[in-house]
Amino acid sequence: DIVLTQKDNEVKKPGESLRLTCQGSGQNSAGSSVTAYWLSWIRQEPGKGLEWLGYINPDSSNIKYASSIQGRFTISRDNSKQALYLDMNNLKTEDTAKYYCTTVYWLTQFLSAF
Repeated sequence: DIVLTQKDNEVKKPGESLRLTCQGSGQNSAGSSVTAYWLSWIRQEPGKGLEWLGYINPDSSNIKYASSIQGRFTISRDNSKQALYLDMNNLKTEDTAKYYCTTVYWLTQFLSAF
């Protein structure tokens, strides 16, 4: 199975920057690693629903952002390390949330259940 692992919570002040790292491991039934997947970041503010932040394709040639983070957040990946990143600059109080990385496939399957 494909496994995506994130570090523990971090606390930052408004105006500061933070890099979130999502580490991939394992393989799917076809023998492909996380490097073959479109990956996405989502977040959930306290008491609110999930918010999609953006996605990146396997070779990083296609990256799309939600308007709420455009220009402040950057999604990138390093396939040699099976890692996905979210660089967050000029943090605001409204960025306070739990952040999750996921495959785009899982996200679409999850959303289709509602």
